[in-house]
Amino acid sequence: MSLQPLTSDLFEFDSAADVIEHYFRSGWTDGLPVVPPTPERVGEFLDYVGRSPSEILGTEPTKGRVITVEKVAINAVMAGCLPEYFPVVLAAVEAFVEPQFNLHAITVSTMGAAVLAVVNGPIANDLAMNSSVSVFGPGHRANATIGRAIRLVIINVTGAVPGALDKATLGHPGKYTWCIAEAEEVSPWEPLHVERGLPADSSAITLFAGLSATQVPNHKGNTPETILVSFRDAMFAAGFGQGEVVVVLCPEHVGYLGSAGWSKADVKAFLSERARRKVVDWIDAGHTAPDGADPEAMLATVESGDNITLLVAGGFAGAFSQVIPLWGGGSNSRSVCKKIDVP
Repeated sequence: MSLQPLTSDLFEFDSAADVIEHYFRSGWTDGLPVVPPTPERVGEFLDYVGRSPSEILGTEPTKGRVITVEKVAINAVMAGCLPEYFPVVLAAVEAFVEPQFNLHAITVSTMGAAVLAVVNGPIANDLAMNSSVSVFGPGHRANATIGRAIRLVIINVTGAVPGALDKATLGHPGKYTWCIAEAEEVSPWEPLHVERGLPADSSAITLFAGLSATQVPNHKGNTPETILVSFRDAMFAAGFGQGEVVVVLCPEHVGYLGSAGWSKADVKAFLSERARRKVVDWIDAGHTAPDGADPEAMLATVESGDNITLLVAGGFAGAFSQVIPLWGGGSNSRSVCKKIDVP
């Protein structure tokens, strides 16, 4: 057992089942059973990263909730993480407390965003994280529990309890867990964390305030142009003037793009140019046009390719990709990339 002193309240129960039921009654879960966070287990997590339990990772500015390493460790245990996952969870918390991520607004909004976490670098392989078949689905402990730990911290430490502060109209299944690794070995391009300025041999996590994804199928196209034109309508669904939109390309689609020699910049430029339509068409689709806008003027989903983030992930069978719009038009919340400190 770790010798580091813990400050959280200690409860005693006769059985693990009693622990689980108490956590349900207290509203300390996401609706699923939790792993009892014993002092011994929490201590293992703290010892693995060699950080003080009282270390402050950040403060939720609106409610003034202080987030310590100890509180994050407790929730990581509850989520079912292993100690070696803990550095990823800590980096995720350090990312979502950044002001530009705007966590409070995301969690109380009726818009219903979830935190999408994308892991890059050697740690993704070390933890056997899934970047391939059913990448957004179940079956992989690291993906499932890291994403769940992020949500439990948001609920239990920042106080964004569903139905209390969390007022999402429809909610989002990604609020249970939404964590993937990028398929770097498949991608013809530099991985996301390198694009964000980190060394290729480092590990990193990038957080997005994602809304519901739109799947983009295209089984006929075998050139960049005939594949990428399929994304136009999905991008229109995000609205115009988006600050950031995430496009997830499956291996089948990205294989054709890479074989044709297209760079990330080429793909982004094509998508940004094609996802344009007249103001009157935006109005007909239910969007509110800028005051005084010429009905015949063209408005784009994104003003330039710089507003598109490309990810490569998914199984090799099936030509299905995705467009993921972000909360607040991708401007009121900005994605954040953090280096993962691996012991």
